[in-house]
Amino acid sequence: MLPLAALCLLASCQSGTGDSKAAQQAPAAATIEKDWHTLSNADSVKVTHLGLDIAVDFNQKKIKGSAHWDFQFLKSSSSIVFDTWDLTIDSVLLDDGSKASFVLEAKDTVLGSALRIPVKSTNKALTIYYSTGTHPTALQWLDPAQTFGKKQPFLYTQSESIYARSWIPCQDGPGIRYTYDARVKVPAGLMALMSAENPQQRSVDGNYHFKMEQPVPAYLMALAVGDIGFSAVDSRTGVYAETVLLPKGHKELEDIGTMVHTAEKLYGPYRWGRYDVLVLPSGFPIGGMENPRLTFCTPTILAGDKSLVNLIAHELAHSWSGNLVTNATWNDFWLNEGFTVYFERRITEATYGKDYVDMLWELGFQDMKAAVDELGAQSKDTWLKLDLKGRDPDIGLTDIAYEKGAAFLYLVEQTVGRDNMDRFLRGYFDSHAFKTIETEQFLAYLDEHLLNQHPDWKKKINIDAWVYGPGIPANCPHAGDLRFKKAEAQSAAFAAGTPAAKLDTAGWSTYEWMHFLRHLPNGMPVEKMKDLDQAFHLTQTGNSELADLWFLQAIRNHYEPAYPAMKQFLYVTGRQKFLEPLYKAMKATPEGLVMARDIYNKARPNYHPLAQKTIDEILQ
Repeated sequence: MLPLAALCLLASCQSGTGDSKAAQQAPAAATIEKDWHTLSNADSVKVTHLGLDIAVDFNQKKIKGSAHWDFQFLKSSSSIVFDTWDLTIDSVLLDDGSKASFVLEAKDTVLGSALRIPVKSTNKALTIYYSTGTHPTALQWLDPAQTFGKKQPFLYTQSESIYARSWIPCQDGPGIRYTYDARVKVPAGLMALMSAENPQQRSVDGNYHFKMEQPVPAYLMALAVGDIGFSAVDSRTGVYAETVLLPKGHKELEDIGTMVHTAEKLYGPYRWGRYDVLVLPSGFPIGGMENPRLTFCTPTILAGDKSLVNLIAHELAHSWSGNLVTNATWNDFWLNEGFTVYFERRITEATYGKDYVDMLWELGFQDMKAAVDELGAQSKDTWLKLDLKGRDPDIGLTDIAYEKGAAFLYLVEQTVGRDNMDRFLRGYFDSHAFKTIETEQFLAYLDEHLLNQHPDWKKKINIDAWVYGPGIPANCPHAGDLRFKKAEAQSAAFAAGTPAAKLDTAGWSTYEWMHFLRHLPNGMPVEKMKDLDQAFHLTQTGNSELADLWFLQAIRNHYEPAYPAMKQFLYVTGRQKFLEPLYKAMKATPEGLVMARDIYNKARPNYHPLAQKTIDEILQ
């Protein structure tokens, strides 16, 4: 998954403190840690295969059907326990034909309700008949007016981190993998897709069948239903989107087949069959979600010039780091995202060159520093290994996991050499394929298969300062910043009085513009904002990354000519990465708060429940 700050890099780094203290706090043994975010008893009775049979009802905005689970006993137990969130459980049928009693336990405000079903040692399967509730966190039901086509409704899921339980009774932990097949009934004329083998044409009667033969955790369960079409890129890649958006989506994403080949050259074969991308309606709350075989992505990357498709490199990289080798618990989230950001940048470097990817490292460093500043330089939430017991796991979905995790791997690469790093990572993905891993297990593997080759490597890296220490360690690696220095020179010239039209911006990429906008002088008068706008038409840009940064400057500098375009941007864009800074900036002044609440009252129905929760908290 791409975070709230999705783009990245590392120029100058700040020193973290408490390195020696961190060494004392590091765990001594690599024992399997309890997953505090599942109520299930998967350590005793574990599911192995799901047979899902559901119908999608747009009139009632409910999913109804059954979940048939095969399971196995790991320890003696008198019951099997599933995670649920506001599900109505109609009945449970055991594989011996008997109707099972069940208990839906009291609801935890974060984790939902445990569904406890008595079983005997002779039982190997059961079927749960259920329907979703009125506020399923994973689901966004869109009316036709909220889609691009304006004629048909749309439904999509977002199951990460613990939201699969709101549309399927399941053992919902990243360390619990299973295979699945599904039958999904939707209104005739609509297409259904899942994180599985997918159709490329619509079913006449609205019945669809799916199969996922590789074991996946519940957070990678995905479903989308709507007026969707398909366009092939090559023999194993293609693009899905609403039919009116499909030509634009295909043109923007026509290089995804090349990306797959580039990734395979780095770290081995793509093991999921097809790699397709679904471009979702505008309310999708994140940049992308790495659902196996079918990446879900935001339409905000469709800039028209392929300048934002680096997001796809990130989601593709998850096919190795995250989907193939998965963090065992949400405390180990950096093993998913830090690896993926590092791998994404290697794909990008192989495609566009080092000076290009260096800009991503620098932007990433800026995002990491902003996360440390917000969380606190000494906060344990800036450790790579998190402690989320008793808390919402989404607290850990910050740029620490993404950017500090990637910077750590970048440091390892610089220490041991790229050839050694690539051999190590190839072996890591091969030896842990379709398995889960926690931080201590990875560190033991890193030591045995790489760092033990040279006695000085571990000392130079100082693993404890990174994994069990706060802030940004003193040995944070540096990337080149040649292209950004040129952008900074133009920023300084503008601050010194050079008219915007005379700035040397020829050939700038999105990332140079981002760096320039992030470093505009504070307190710019309206006249200078107007000068920039007239020279570069920033208020009307079709690039969502630049629009967000420009609107942020407009709020801070009270540049009212940009407000109508900003409001329209917020009405139709549900990506949290863009929403949060804009609403927070408006909230900083009394008049801005009034504007923010007015915009949000109109925009809220277009936002996914996860985004609604975030903005509700900001504006409360």
